[in-house]
Amino acid sequence: MKGYIQVYTGDGKGKTTAAIGLAIRALGAGKKVLFLQFMKDQIYSEHKLLPAVSPGITLKTFGKPFFVARAGEMDPATREKWAKKVVIFEPGQPPAEYVELIRKGLGEAEEALRSGSYDLVVLDEINVAMHYELVSVPEVLRILQSRDEKVEVVLTGRNAPPEIIAAGDLVTEMREVKHYYTQGVLARPGIEN
Repeated sequence: MKGYIQVYTGDGKGKTTAAIGLAIRALGAGKKVLFLQFMKDQIYSEHKLLPAVSPGITLKTFGKPFFVARAGEMDPATREKWAKKVVIFEPGQPPAEYVELIRKGLGEAEEALRSGSYDLVVLDEINVAMHYELVSVPEVLRILQSRDEKVEVVLTGRNAPPEIIAAGDLVTEMREVKHYYTQGVLARPGIEN
């Protein structure tokens, strides 16, 4: 069976959730799943459950307990709110330690995609990693093109580059219509994290 490239992007909630749902569906069909999370630390509720669901899923994270943002991207109020949880960098100069960590994860992704050892490989938040220049778009495209043709791959995250959208066989844009974040509701365990 041929594998396809799926892209879940957009500003709306639900990209990772959709990828988790697909992973559960694949496991139910007896498929082997690799779920790689970029730019995330093991603080999300799925880390407590997914590895116990089935021996057919491997979940790994390649992130730090902080976010990154380019200088000038955040308004002063947001920057103050996230002061201890964000690293600001000058455009074109992302934190080297983060770049190295993301490259390590991408190396694992490339091996998994080429080997055909997994039926489904999820690259969660890889679009965000490309947006922040932690990995290049050509590098991600190269590993997508070199994958075993039977491997299904999902790329999630906001700001999917146009080249990734063009490479996708299925592209879904989650669009925010209304969100309670605007009313000051923070991420809730089991719902947003």
